[in-house]
Amino acid sequence: MADLADITAEQWISRITRQHDAQIPELEILDSYYEGAQSLSYMHPELLRRLDTRVRQVVINWPELVVDSLDERLDVTGFRLGGEQAADRELWNIWRANRLGLHSEQAHIDALALGRSFAIIGTNEARPSMPLVTVESPFDVHVDIDPRTREVRAALKRQFSEDGDGDQSEAYATLYLPNETIWYSSDNGGGVWEETDRDGHGMGVVPVVPLVNRPRTRRRRNAPPRLGRSELASVLPLSDAACKIATDMMVSAEFHAMPRRYALGFDKDDFVDSKGSPLTPWEAVAGVLWASSKSPKDDGVAVGQFPEADLSNFHNTLNALARLVASLSGLPPHFLGYSTENPASAEGIRSSESRHIKRAERRQRSFGDGWDRVAQRILHVRDGKVPDEALQVETQWVDPATPTFAAQADGVVKLYSADKLLPRRSARRALGYSDAQIRDMESEDREAYRRFSGGDVAAGSGPKGADDDPAELPEHREQSQHERSPERPSVLAGSRLRPALAVQFREPATAGNS
Repeated sequence: MADLADITAEQWISRITRQHDAQIPELEILDSYYEGAQSLSYMHPELLRRLDTRVRQVVINWPELVVDSLDERLDVTGFRLGGEQAADRELWNIWRANRLGLHSEQAHIDALALGRSFAIIGTNEARPSMPLVTVESPFDVHVDIDPRTREVRAALKRQFSEDGDGDQSEAYATLYLPNETIWYSSDNGGGVWEETDRDGHGMGVVPVVPLVNRPRTRRRRNAPPRLGRSELASVLPLSDAACKIATDMMVSAEFHAMPRRYALGFDKDDFVDSKGSPLTPWEAVAGVLWASSKSPKDDGVAVGQFPEADLSNFHNTLNALARLVASLSGLPPHFLGYSTENPASAEGIRSSESRHIKRAERRQRSFGDGWDRVAQRILHVRDGKVPDEALQVETQWVDPATPTFAAQADGVVKLYSADKLLPRRSARRALGYSDAQIRDMESEDREAYRRFSGGDVAAGSGPKGADDDPAELPEHREQSQHERSPERPSVLAGSRLRPALAVQFREPATAGNS
């Protein structure tokens, strides 16, 4: 496309729809694996026919584990503008008003499982000062990326309304362009779109931000274009193999869980119960004791049993597959249920999580770039421009590592005590306290210092209640200032403020001095 200004809205819809439709089949496969609804692989059709519905497929949903274990380490805690030490309150209020604490988790799961998700920023008609932010699925939204600037130059959102018989007759679409947004509807499943509304916002940027997992500069020439890569791509064949082995184990248990018996020289009429009624085949197989009046010597009969099946080969194969998944996904082996006879120490377990933590930090970086753009679009929609300090906005995350609170507190105390390498506010933030909690702590610190300076020895014990302060009791509130007992003076000793002694002790007088 030589000149984007010459491209009509209908051409954008046709172009993006074609790109999106080509990627829907891959998204559906990835979604089925994450949901554990994939079809069974590596199973012979004849075996499937014979088993019918007697043995259900066993699904070991390692893809879900790979995605959720990373998502559990991705929690946004705030946004900090350039040059600011604390998180921006207004941006965080908008984040909470749009329930993005919940929806950001959905965006991360979709991006990890499907390769990308999207956030759309717009005007909130009910509250203009509070922009509307929604999280969207790659099943509904697709974008066109400028190969030079790597910016979104157009985006399309499509939604289909299914009626009772599954006919997608009604369809709705929204085309997002840098300076306008256009709404469409269709009564034939998107075959023909009819414009219903248009908003010329003049922002100069598309209000759609992709959250891309594992982005790349480009793929090989003959590969179809793809925005982001799923975390499941490398583990899907191993997951199929594990499901096949687990299902085979259940089939083997179906036929060989109990020792197989054989009886030679008998006919069907010999298998009866104590009342002479014939036994069903299952009763005959499952019976704990077979008894007959026939003898091997006189009648030439023989009874015996085959050895039962050993299922340890299935267990060993599953353990081998689990180790391969751990090596590819960075998951600690114990996440996959793999253990040894000698359990790892606590330090060994933390060491085994180091690669997984590093992967979570990388996801924070790539998703953080998307959330930075979302914050900038929020301010752009609300104020009409992006302030200079917002050009260096930074998304704040929870520490993806999982140290014990005692170990983390010990490290923070050492950094704070070592010539104040870590400021007090940063030390509290490193311990996981929010900015609101830190402000409350600082307020209590100032109040405690004020009381301590006034000679209150209990200032370090917390805020003083009305029941603890005699001056707050009803009988003392009406006393004037000169009627109250004077405060005890304080003396400054070195760098510590300590109150004067309330009682002076004297040596007892001796008999000679009395």
